[in-house]
Amino acid sequence: MEAVNPEIRIDAYIRNVANALDQIEKEGIKNEVIEIARAYLKDSIYYLSRGDQFTALATIAYAEGLLDALRLLGMAHFNWSRTDDLIKRAQNKVFVAGTFEIIHPGHIAYLRRAWTLGRVVAVIARDSTVKKIKGRDVVIPENQRLEVISNIVYVHKARLGYEGDMFRVVEEERPNIILLGPNQPFNENSLREELKKEGFG
Repeated sequence: MEAVNPEIRIDAYIRNVANALDQIEKEGIKNEVIEIARAYLKDSIYYLSRGDQFTALATIAYAEGLLDALRLLGMAHFNWSRTDDLIKRAQNKVFVAGTFEIIHPGHIAYLRRAWTLGRVVAVIARDSTVKKIKGRDVVIPENQRLEVISNIVYVHKARLGYEGDMFRVVEEERPNIILLGPNQPFNENSLREELKKEGFG
C-alpha cells in the first residue's frame, strides 16, 4: 500500500476505536472503563480536529488499551476493523450543507453521521441564500455560523457557500459523498440528476 499521511492514519485509528465502542454499545454493556474509553475517544477526535496529532494518538491509544483489556477479561466482545478499510473511509470527503443557524442535537447527529463516512466538509449557507430559501432574515450572521461549525470536532473543514450557484462549491471540493440533512429543500433524485449534468457521478 502507498504511504498514507499520518493524520489519515490517526483518523483511521480513531474510527476503529469508535467502531469497537459502537459494537459494545449494541451489546448493552456499560461500565466505568467503557465510559473512560469513550472520553478518551472524544478527546482524541477533539485533538485531531485541532491539528494536535501527537495528543490525538496518545489518547486514542489509551482508549484502545482499555477496550483490549476488557476483551481479554471477557467483559466485552467486539472486532477491530481492517485498517485498509478505515484508511479508505478516512480519505473520503463527505460534503454536508445547511444554514446551521441555531445548533441543536439534530445538527450534531447529522455531523457525527457524516463523520462516520469520512472527513467532513461543511458548507454554511450565505445570509442571502437563507433569506431566499426561508423567506426571512437570519438570526445569526453567516460568519458567526461559520465560526460555530468550524469548532465542532466532527467537521474537518467549514466554509461559506456561494450566492446563486450551489454547484460551484461542490466542484471546488470534489466530495466522494454528499449527505443531505432530513429537512433540506431538495429532492434527492432531482439533485442527483443535476449533479450528473454538472459532471459529477
